[in-house]
Amino acid sequence: MTPGHWLLAVLLVAGASELCCAGPLHAQCKVEWYFGIPCQVVSEALASQIKRWSSAAGCTTGGQRCLYKLQSATVHFIAAKHTTHFERKVDDINFRLASSHFFTSCHVSAMSVSESWYAIKDHGTNYCNLYNLMEGSGLTEARGYKEVTSDFQCTQRSSADCTVY
Repeated sequence: MTPGHWLLAVLLVAGASELCCAGPLHAQCKVEWYFGIPCQVVSEALASQIKRWSSAAGCTTGGQRCLYKLQSATVHFIAAKHTTHFERKVDDINFRLASSHFFTSCHVSAMSVSESWYAIKDHGTNYCNLYNLMEGSGLTEARGYKEVTSDFQCTQRSSADCTVY
């Protein structure tokens, strides 16, 4: 291999690794949560919170804790949508709940994905769609609460400000 070909190969590999490790190529977020409480309790808390934040009332100050819409809810799966207040962009949300340890623990796999095909950066909105529901429902204070995610799994997670009301 000539020095020119070797350099090109190195640049291609470096560029590919940069793309692969920079995070999602579409605005989205995947989070894993673990609880030391039954999934029935987690499911009911999340569904209730989505219903509480279904109106535009919480949007008056420009926040994101509003305009959620519950699509369906069971003890094992919740589907919802969230519309951003200012731009009116819609994100699809789902929670998959799996019981463990004889139904005394719950593992939740959550996903929020922008419906806008062109959305690449979202300033952490998809992460906040999920986290705000966890916090608003009080589940962040539940026994055994643990969150697992990263910038690789959530677009701009580290710069997200979910406290903006």
